[in-house]
Amino acid sequence: MTDGVDVEWVAGQLERAVVLADPSLSPELTGGLEEFTGRPLGEGTGPVVHVGPTLPAEFRAGRRSAGDGSEGSDRLMWVHSTNAGVDGMLGDVSPWPEGVLLTRTVGRMGERIGQYVLAWALADCQDVRGFLRQHASRTWRRLPTELAEGRRAVIFGTGSIGAAVAAALRCCGIRTTGVARTPREAPGFDEVFALEAPELTEALGQAHWVVNALPLTPATTGLFGPRLLSAMNGATFVNVGRGESVQTEALAKALETGDVGGAVLDVLPDEPAPPDSPLWDLPNTVITSHSAGITTPTDVLTDFRTAWHALRSGQRPALSVQLGLGY
Repeated sequence: MTDGVDVEWVAGQLERAVVLADPSLSPELTGGLEEFTGRPLGEGTGPVVHVGPTLPAEFRAGRRSAGDGSEGSDRLMWVHSTNAGVDGMLGDVSPWPEGVLLTRTVGRMGERIGQYVLAWALADCQDVRGFLRQHASRTWRRLPTELAEGRRAVIFGTGSIGAAVAAALRCCGIRTTGVARTPREAPGFDEVFALEAPELTEALGQAHWVVNALPLTPATTGLFGPRLLSAMNGATFVNVGRGESVQTEALAKALETGDVGGAVLDVLPDEPAPPDSPLWDLPNTVITSHSAGITTPTDVLTDFRTAWHALRSGQRPALSVQLGLGY
């Protein structure tokens, strides 16, 4: 039993479990769930497995019982989130129902986000935005471009997504420095520092790109403020983590002073950003529509099946959320 979840009990209930799908899920995904489990969604009176981006109101309180067919939250035993980040779900459901397993979907998100970050890094090296401006003004002039090899990226977050970003950048010879809560060797990184390590300030000052790939937790909310942003010495800041990790007023000031040379923001504190949001007017900034790591039905099905098979063998799924950490 971990975080109050009795994995052996959950494993023993899977054969009689009722699988429910959020109404927002695609027919491809709901059909795949029915095909895998071999039963129509919502059929039966056993313990509930819910798949979706949010948790319905009837399951947001109480504790998991022995699965006696009672209604409401007592029947809930496992939630599989269709998203990688679960901060929104945990924020909506507080406290989390006791004894209920929470797993998440990662799929190929790391690979997609890695290619997204690499694309913007190479765009900087090739001055893509400069050529676009020239095209718009019908100007023919050579612009200086540079190779990516030998440049440095500092990546906050060394989990599966951060490691995938590092791996993508290293393919072009970019040196990768990771920042983690607990420094350790991690795949894809040349070195890893703790957030409070004195070496981090020097690394930020040498970086061409600083990437936020952290989940949102109390420790990461507002993390990118004056202290970190002022140390970047003209680097491009790429946020593929969470918008709430960044103090937007501090970012605006750092962009104006040149401490941050440019920004690529795939996530914002409030989404979607309305047309009159001041974030659209940040200098040297591009905003994309939370699309760096889109999750597909195949991703959800693959990770759900993997978690199901792990439970059947009596193991806690690798993509289980540690409620105390928030990821």
